[in-house]
Amino acid sequence: MMRLTPISNLMARPSFLPPFMFGLLFATFGVILSAKYSSITVDQSALLALKSHITHDPHNFLATNWSTSTSVCSWIGVTCGSRHHRVTALNLSSMDLTGTISSQLGNLSFLASLDIHQNSFHGTLPIELTNLRRMKYLDFDNNSFSGELSSTLGNLSKLERLSLDWNQISGRIPNSLFKCKELKFLSLFNNSLEGSIPTEIGNLTLLETLDLGDNYFKGEIPLVIGNLTSLQFLYLSNNNLTGEIPLVIGNLTSLRELYLNNNKLTGEIPLVIENLTSLQFLHLSNNKLTGEIPLVIGNLTSLRELYLFNNKLTGEIPLVIGNLTSLQFLYLSNNNLTGEIPIVIGNLTSLQFLYLSHNKLTGEIPLVIGNLTSLRELYLAYNKLTGKIPSTIGNLTTLEVIDLAYNNLSGEIPLVIGNLASLQMLYLFNNRLTGEIPLVIGNLTSLQVLSLDSNKLTVSTNNLIGEIPSSICNLTSLGAMALHENNLEGTIPKCIGNLSSSLTAVFLGNNNFHGQIPENFAKGCMLRSLHINNNELGGSLPRSLGNCKALNLLDVGNNNLNDTFPSWLGNLDQLQVLILRSNRFYGQIESFDITVSLTKLRIIDLSHNNFSGYLPTLFFEHMHAIRDEYGKKVEPNYMREVKIMKDAHLFWVNYAYGLSVTAKGLEMKFESLLSIWMQIDLSSNQFRGEIPKILGELHLLIVLNLSHNCLVGPIPSSLGNLSELESLDLSSNKLEGRIPTELINLGFLEVLNLSQNNLKGPIPQGKQFDTFTNDSYMGNLDLYGLPLSKNCGTDEETPAIFDRDDDGDELNWKFSILMGYGCGLVLGMSMAYIVFTTGKPWWLIRIVERVRRRFAKR
Repeated sequence: MMRLTPISNLMARPSFLPPFMFGLLFATFGVILSAKYSSITVDQSALLALKSHITHDPHNFLATNWSTSTSVCSWIGVTCGSRHHRVTALNLSSMDLTGTISSQLGNLSFLASLDIHQNSFHGTLPIELTNLRRMKYLDFDNNSFSGELSSTLGNLSKLERLSLDWNQISGRIPNSLFKCKELKFLSLFNNSLEGSIPTEIGNLTLLETLDLGDNYFKGEIPLVIGNLTSLQFLYLSNNNLTGEIPLVIGNLTSLRELYLNNNKLTGEIPLVIENLTSLQFLHLSNNKLTGEIPLVIGNLTSLRELYLFNNKLTGEIPLVIGNLTSLQFLYLSNNNLTGEIPIVIGNLTSLQFLYLSHNKLTGEIPLVIGNLTSLRELYLAYNKLTGKIPSTIGNLTTLEVIDLAYNNLSGEIPLVIGNLASLQMLYLFNNRLTGEIPLVIGNLTSLQVLSLDSNKLTVSTNNLIGEIPSSICNLTSLGAMALHENNLEGTIPKCIGNLSSSLTAVFLGNNNFHGQIPENFAKGCMLRSLHINNNELGGSLPRSLGNCKALNLLDVGNNNLNDTFPSWLGNLDQLQVLILRSNRFYGQIESFDITVSLTKLRIIDLSHNNFSGYLPTLFFEHMHAIRDEYGKKVEPNYMREVKIMKDAHLFWVNYAYGLSVTAKGLEMKFESLLSIWMQIDLSSNQFRGEIPKILGELHLLIVLNLSHNCLVGPIPSSLGNLSELESLDLSSNKLEGRIPTELINLGFLEVLNLSQNNLKGPIPQGKQFDTFTNDSYMGNLDLYGLPLSKNCGTDEETPAIFDRDDDGDELNWKFSILMGYGCGLVLGMSMAYIVFTTGKPWWLIRIVERVRRRFAKR
């Protein structure tokens, strides 16, 4: 039976509930505390794993701060949630860290923001990062990550920003990325992504910024781009996109910046562009767009930048361009635009950069150009502009660059040019300007280049007269001066030597300067190129040029310089081009004392002087630039460089511009000179002795001219080693012996002149020798063989034989035939007379019959 316990007994015992509840509470608290501690330990382990993957921490940000002795939440770059104290954000940007990303970073399960941009992280992005389902913000810009994007990116369903600019990510964009429908910012700029832009991109309807520029995307811009009506910034530049700009672009009415430049887009600029009334930046340059600039462009009154250069646009600049009063950058150069510069251009008073060069614009530069008082750069070059340079240009006191080159401008350089105190570049070459260089040019104290450099005045190839004004000496920052191909006269200002600490290029050739070359080139001289050819300069070559240690090119040809060979040039170990031709240099050079060998010299022209003695063997030994061991290790490049000026202006200094040499019997003028052009011209001097065999070691030589000297002996067979040779002229010497058969190996030889020597024996046959004519061998009486009419198996003189391929012999042959016909006609008529007067002469009939039968048997 059941035993009942009285209530009084129960009340008398101690209750078990309080201890039980206390235990339960204690256990619960312990579990929570343990879980919290465990979670913090996981976060700490993940971050320490990341720290161990960092190989370079130059500022010791992590080395001294990320320590187990302090709370994770106090570590630099770490942010924790206030409630659960878990890591929610990690910002290690711009710390100059190097290393890889640990896969354990994927254990930071509360992480919502990861920013490590502007470091040197490399390797692939670990797939474990796609486990971070709370992630909203990922910024990996400016690192060196490689590999492909993970196909599990779609797991980051809350992702709002993904930025991977300036990395080395390759492959295609995975379709899973377009499951991240919360994305507002997607930037994959400057990677190596390829393929077409996926049509699934149309799913990202919240996108405000899309940047896929500087990759290798191809195909057409997908029509689904029109779905992205929230877009404000669209960058697809620098890809290989083709087709037309889609009409759906007109749907993007919130668009503020549109960059489609540097692709292969065709067709016309669509009229729907008028819908983009919020547009501030429109960049469509470097495509293949055709048609006219649409009139609806005038509706885009918020435009600040309009870049349409380097397309195939035609027609006139529309008058509605005058509506774009907020415009600061207008780039329409390198098209086929015609007509005049519209007067409404004067409305664009905010304009800072106006580029209209390389078109077919006509008429005069409008006076309203003077309204553009904010203008910094004015490029109108390579058009067909006429008239004078307007005096209103003097209003543009903020101008830094004026380029009016290659037009038909006339008149004098206006004096108001002296008002442009900020001017750094002035290009006026290839026009029809007259008069003198104004003295006010000396007011342009910001001018760093007087011609083709940092700040420059280029007035070459005009009809300028008078002397170089002495005020030019005020331009103490001058970097380059190009006044060539004018009618300037007088002496070269002595201050040119004083300016050599800043001058890098001087072009004074093809004028009428007389006197001497300035002698005060100071130590520290920066000259790289000196062109003073084709003048009337006399005296000697100034030894102070030896201070110009960086000199690449020296051209003093066609003057009246009277001096011995400048042996001190051996100190200029950067010298590549030396032109002394057509002067009065004299004396021997075989004892040339090379203090520092001219290892980079690749063009030397000493022709038409009075040099004598033996050819300089030692000189040839040191021409390493023309030998295999030096030349083939250097990539071909042009003899020019980019100068970076203040205000980030770039300028090409083309050191060899206008260089003229004689090659293959023709005068050749270079606008740019490749480093692979190798030439030696010692012709028209009084050199004697034999041709040195060492010339055969200059394997990269293209032109060799030793003609019109007094050279004797045989042609060295070593010349057959000059595998790059295109022109060989040894004419008008006293060379003897046979033509070496090794010359047949010269597979690129186009011009050969061995005339007027004492050569003998057979002319080599085969390859390029089959292309040379009589002119190559004239005046060598003992030569024989094709193409000469003399042919023999020995060296003895033999009678000439007829060769029907020869024009003169062909005339003799035709003459013989005519003579035969004439004689036959006379003989036939005589026989006919005999036949008719005497009857049948049977003796003649029998002869004719025998001849007929003989030919019938044949």
